[in-house]
Amino acid sequence: MAYVITSLCIDCKDTACADVCPVECIYDYKGGDGKFANQLFIQPEECIDCTNCEPACPWKAIFEEDEVPAVFHADIEKNRAIIDDIGNFEVATVVKDHSPTPAQIAENFAKWGYKG
Repeated sequence: MAYVITSLCIDCKDTACADVCPVECIYDYKGGDGKFANQLFIQPEECIDCTNCEPACPWKAIFEEDEVPAVFHADIEKNRAIIDDIGNFEVATVVKDHSPTPAQIAENFAKWGYKG
């Protein structure tokens, strides 16, 4: 069972998760047509369930597939959908200049109606 990056990542795209991924299964969409949200995605067939990404995400946007909150269940399929369009994705480039504040995280949760 893979990990899932949820909509909490949209417009945040912190790459701390990609920095700790030993198999480089975290991707960024480069298609430019808006087909996929402005977020990172985990390619589920490549994910080895190492658990490194979940605690590394400062936006708390990553969940084990079986633990994805109901409000984000559609994100499970969105992560799976990248398999069919992988040619428009690139392994996420690590950028180390993001540090959301607790207030920013709470605001992001509220935007999605997620209690955390």
